[in-house]
Amino acid sequence: MAEPVTWGAEGVPHSARFGDIYHSESGALAQARHVFLGGCGLPAAWAGQSQWRILETGFGLGISFLTSWQAWREDPRRPGLLHFVSIEAHPVGREDLLRAAASHPELAPLAEALAAQWCGLLPGFHRLVFEGGRLLLTLCVGDVQAMLRAQHRFDADSIFLDGFSPERNPQMWSAETLKAVARFARRGTRLATWSVSRPVRDALAPCGFRLHKAPGLPPKRDCLQGVFDPSWPLRRQAQGPEVVPAPGRCAVIGAGLAGAAVAASLARRGWQVQVLEAGLHPAAGASGLPAGVLAPHVSPDDALLSRLIRAGVRATWEQAAMLLAEGTDWRASGVLERRGAGLARLPEGWSADGPNESWHASPEQLREAGLPADATAIWHARAGWVRPARLVEAWLREPGIYVRTGSRVARIEASSRAVGPWVLRDPEGMLLAEADRVVIAAGHQSAALAPAMPLQPVRGQVAWGRMAEGLRLPPMPINGDGHLIAHVPDPAGALWLTGATFDRDEDELGLRGQDTESNRQRLARLHPEAARQLAPLFGRGELQAWAGVRCASGDRRPLVGPLSPDAPAGVWLCTAMGSRGLSFAALCAELLAARWHGEPLALPASQARALDAQRGPAGRRHNAPSA
Repeated sequence: MAEPVTWGAEGVPHSARFGDIYHSESGALAQARHVFLGGCGLPAAWAGQSQWRILETGFGLGISFLTSWQAWREDPRRPGLLHFVSIEAHPVGREDLLRAAASHPELAPLAEALAAQWCGLLPGFHRLVFEGGRLLLTLCVGDVQAMLRAQHRFDADSIFLDGFSPERNPQMWSAETLKAVARFARRGTRLATWSVSRPVRDALAPCGFRLHKAPGLPPKRDCLQGVFDPSWPLRRQAQGPEVVPAPGRCAVIGAGLAGAAVAASLARRGWQVQVLEAGLHPAAGASGLPAGVLAPHVSPDDALLSRLIRAGVRATWEQAAMLLAEGTDWRASGVLERRGAGLARLPEGWSADGPNESWHASPEQLREAGLPADATAIWHARAGWVRPARLVEAWLREPGIYVRTGSRVARIEASSRAVGPWVLRDPEGMLLAEADRVVIAAGHQSAALAPAMPLQPVRGQVAWGRMAEGLRLPPMPINGDGHLIAHVPDPAGALWLTGATFDRDEDELGLRGQDTESNRQRLARLHPEAARQLAPLFGRGELQAWAGVRCASGDRRPLVGPLSPDAPAGVWLCTAMGSRGLSFAALCAELLAARWHGEPLALPASQARALDAQRGPAGRRHNAPSA
C-alpha cells in the first residue's frame, strides 16, 4: 500500500507516520528552489558539465526532483545527463504526487510524466527514465542506511538532505547515516538542507563538510549549506580504471538486442559508436524472433534472478514506451503465466493491492484467456509482447551510431602504435575498425572472441502462422512451459506464434519437423483450446517455423564486464542474455555505460556484481586478446 498523506485545510501535506509536515506553509516549490537548488549553487554549478549527479535522502512528494528537472530542462547550458538518486522508505501514492504539484503549473506536466512511471515500487532500486534517457531517477525504496550501503559508490555533485525533522525521524539524521552520505561526496561537493539542528551540524562536520548557516525561507530563519573539503587527504580511489575521462570511439560487435542497446546507451553519453554485424542486417540472429514475451520472473523467495529480471523488464518497458509504437511494435497487454498445481506461490508480503505487479490470476482473467476455470496461473500486469527487431532498429537510430553489416570480426588486437586504440580485423586480416574500447555483444558467436568464457549456444525453434478467420486465440500472451502470442500486427496479416524449443549446445539453424511437433505438444499442455483450434494447421503442415540460437551462461545470468581482469579498460562483454534478451538487454547496456562513466547504477552493487563477467565460476580468468 502507498504511504497515506493527510492534506490540511490550507493544502499542507502531513505524515501520520512521522507526525510531521512534508513542507512548510511557504510551499514545497519555494523551499526546493531556495534551500536545495540555491544551497547547492544550481543551476550555475552544472553549466557546461557533461553529467551532474544529485543524491537526496527523502524523496517525499518529489518536489525537489521535479524542481531540479525543471531547472535542468530550462537551462541552455545544462549537462547532457542528469542523475538524481533518491532514497525513500515509504513511497506515497501516485495521486498525492500529482496533488503536490497541481498548484505549480510549471511542474504539473513533469509530475504527470513521473506519475506514469510511479508503479511497482517494491523494496529495492528502481530506475525511472525521462527526456529520452538523459534524465535518470534512481529511486531506492527502503531504510536509508541499508540503501546507502547497497549503493555502488559514485561521486555526487550535490547532496540534498530532506527527511522529516530530526526529532521525528532521528535515523535519517543520525551520525551513522550522515557518515554514509559523506561516502558519496567528492572534494567540492555541495550539501544543502533546511535543518540547522546542532546534532546534524555536529555529525556532518567530522565527515569533512565545511558548514555555514544561510538565510532560510520563512517561517524558518536559517538553512544549512556545506562543502565537502576535508582537512585530510582523500586516499580512496574515486574512480576505477574502467572509468573513461571522456567519451571516445567504441566498436560494438553484434547488432542484436544486446549490441544495439549498448550502442544506444553509449551514444546518449556522447560516444561515436560503430556497430559491426556479421549478418546482412541488424537483428539477423536470435533477435530476429517475430515477437517475444516481456514478463517478470516470480519465485517464492524473490530470488536474485527474479529481482534482476524485474529490473530488466522495467528498463525495457520504458525504452519500448519511449521508442516504439504501442499496439504495432509492442503491446502492454499483460501476460498470464500458467503454472503447475501448487507452483504459484508468491513472495511473502505481496498482496493483491500492493506494489507487486504480479498476482494470482482471477477467474475473469482465466476466462478471458480461454483457460480452464481450475487452471493455476499468475497475472503479470506490467508485461506484454515486443517485436525485438523493431526495438533494435529504434536503438540503432540514436545519433552517433554507424552500423556496418556483413562484417564478421575474427580478431581484436591492441594497436602497435600505443596501448590503444584497439584494432578489429575480419577473417582475411582486413581492418574493420579502430576504437578506444570494444564491446563483444555477438550472442553465441561471442565465444569465438572470448573462448575462455562460459558461453553456451542454445537453439530454439518456434511455430507461427497468420490469424485466419474464426481463430479465437487469447488477447494476451500466455507463458509457462513455452508461450503463445497472438494478434501481433503485421503488414501481411496478424501473427500468432508458439514455442520455443530449448536445445543446449546446438547452433544449427535448419528447421526441424520434430521441433514443430514438440511445440504442438507444448501448446497442448499450455493452452488446450488454442491447440485444438490450431491442430488442423499442424496436421496439414500449414504453418511457418523460425529458429535462432541464443547465448547463455552457466548460471543463466548475463555477462557484463571486462573480458579480462588484466585489461579492464579495453575489451568488454555484454552477452549471454539467454532466452531473456528482451528482459536483460537495456538493463545490461545501462550497467556497462554507467561503469564506464562512474555513474550511479540502476541496481544495488551486489546485484551488479552478480552480472559481472568475472564473477565466480561464471567468469573465469583468462588471457587478454592478442597484442
